[in-house]
Amino acid sequence: MTQQPFSRPGAIDLSALKRTPPAGGGAPGQPAGGAGPAGGSTSAYSVAVDEANFQKVLESSMTAPVVLVFASPSQSPESAQLARDVATVADEYDGRFLAATIDVDAVPQLASVVGQAMQLPQIPVPLMLVLLDGRPATQPIPGAAPIDDIRALFNQLAQQLTAQGITGRHQPNTFGAAPGAEGAEGAEPELDPRYAPAQEALAAGDIDRAVAEYQKLVDANPADHEAAAGLAMAKVLQRTQGVDLNAARAAAAADPDDVDAQTLVADLDMLGGHVEDAFARLVELVRRTSGKERDRAREHLLGLFSAVGDDDPRVLKGRQALASALF
Repeated sequence: MTQQPFSRPGAIDLSALKRTPPAGGGAPGQPAGGAGPAGGSTSAYSVAVDEANFQKVLESSMTAPVVLVFASPSQSPESAQLARDVATVADEYDGRFLAATIDVDAVPQLASVVGQAMQLPQIPVPLMLVLLDGRPATQPIPGAAPIDDIRALFNQLAQQLTAQGITGRHQPNTFGAAPGAEGAEGAEPELDPRYAPAQEALAAGDIDRAVAEYQKLVDANPADHEAAAGLAMAKVLQRTQGVDLNAARAAAAADPDDVDAQTLVADLDMLGGHVEDAFARLVELVRRTSGKERDRAREHLLGLFSAVGDDDPRVLKGRQALASALF
């Protein structure tokens, strides 16, 4: 699966679809047939989308991202499996993502309308799309993928959310739940209070304060992996503030063994979603250098591993490549 940079501006506006008329069937807010993704069981953070609840799904992306999967169990069994795997992974993130499935067999008109809004004359299944603020935040991602690749994608998106100060979470079981299960109308999503000061600093654009807040959390609990990842990504943001991308790349191309130039471009690659490129650049730098320069390159790469997360398959691959470069 191609890793996607997570971007807010310049996406296709789907807000016009909020008034898609109901086409019979279930009550508002209830998934068609009461089923979960592509006929699977329901989970805390997944929903089967139909005409009745599409507006609510779209509006929920104003709080936190919605990962939308187009599936057709009759045409593509792997698309149904993708929908179930996306729902499984979404549950692992405790509300940072909502998994939403459009079954093109069950709601072909809705699938067609959404496809037209994305300028797709036909919907290839399986197809995945990330929505934020009612708009696509990535390019459509076609094809099935192993669940580990889906976890890697979610991990990348979660890191980019943190870096951009996007802290909202979906409430569990708010789609298809019994009346009154959602709680008070307009209630704010619950945030982990430990990370609130750092996330508020990121949202305000105060990167230095965010680094300091994450550092406090790591100092207090070195085993807090989410804080360590947040600190590492905040440091990437800190190091790249005000950097001219073209100038940085030109400097790195002019001197392949300049540790400062190469690590800066690796940071820029991270921010652009080119995680494997960042890792490969620094592995090769470690391979070419020695002494203190090699140590600096290795330590920088370890910091990027922390930013992505040790459970990401790309980090495992990167660590293997680093070991090979060192020995």
